[in-house]
Amino acid sequence: MNAVYLFFQTTGELIALFLESMYWSKAAVRNRDKVFAHMVEIGNKTLPVAALISLFIGGVIALQSGPQLAQYGIQENLGGIIGLSLVKELGPVMGSILIAGRVGSAMTAEIGSMSVYDEIDALRTMDINPVRYLVMPRLLAAIIALPLLVIYMDVIGWLGGAIVASTNPSINVSFQIYYNNLSSLVEFKDVINGLVKSLVFGIIITTVCCYIGLRTRGGPREIGTAVTRAVVLSFVLILVSDYLMTSALLSLGLG
Repeated sequence: MNAVYLFFQTTGELIALFLESMYWSKAAVRNRDKVFAHMVEIGNKTLPVAALISLFIGGVIALQSGPQLAQYGIQENLGGIIGLSLVKELGPVMGSILIAGRVGSAMTAEIGSMSVYDEIDALRTMDINPVRYLVMPRLLAAIIALPLLVIYMDVIGWLGGAIVASTNPSINVSFQIYYNNLSSLVEFKDVINGLVKSLVFGIIITTVCCYIGLRTRGGPREIGTAVTRAVVLSFVLILVSDYLMTSALLSLGLG
């Protein structure tokens, strides 16, 4: 019973933190410098790693799928397979996991250290709402930057698949054939589905990491434990919500 109670309590507190953050988004214009700084941290500083990951993801999909398709003479469909795989699933999920590991851990550590060393209480003493000051800018930054990062990763992944498809002799699919098949199979709704998923993942990452950071107590050891807990919980919720959203989209005929 304690576990069930803790689950519902944590879920309710996470939802309450998200709603309060969205309420304080009315102050986003006054805090635009903080929002922009976090967007740079989430987006711009992640671009090199994101490009490397997505380039090789696209290449590996081509390397694994291309020869199998070539056995049946349908390797020209490789572009669409890679395009849909990246847009609908791999781009949003891998981009979100990257952000959770790289940026989410930093969020938890920063806010957790502020909580441990009573800086959160100092903000309240100065009549500064911690959610408005710490959580809201990070949430808005993730909502804006993560979908843009996912688009970037999708394009780089497509390029990685095209390079392998055109240079591997066992596949031998030209850039033109690859692009034509990709553009004919990947529809606008598929791109939107991926962006909606990445937006939800951004909300999950920011809310979970800030929530655990705000509730960190103790000392330096607890900060490390909080970071691990926040990243693992973010990973789990990303995968669970991905399944639920995919199931919902398919049932609505939008998947």
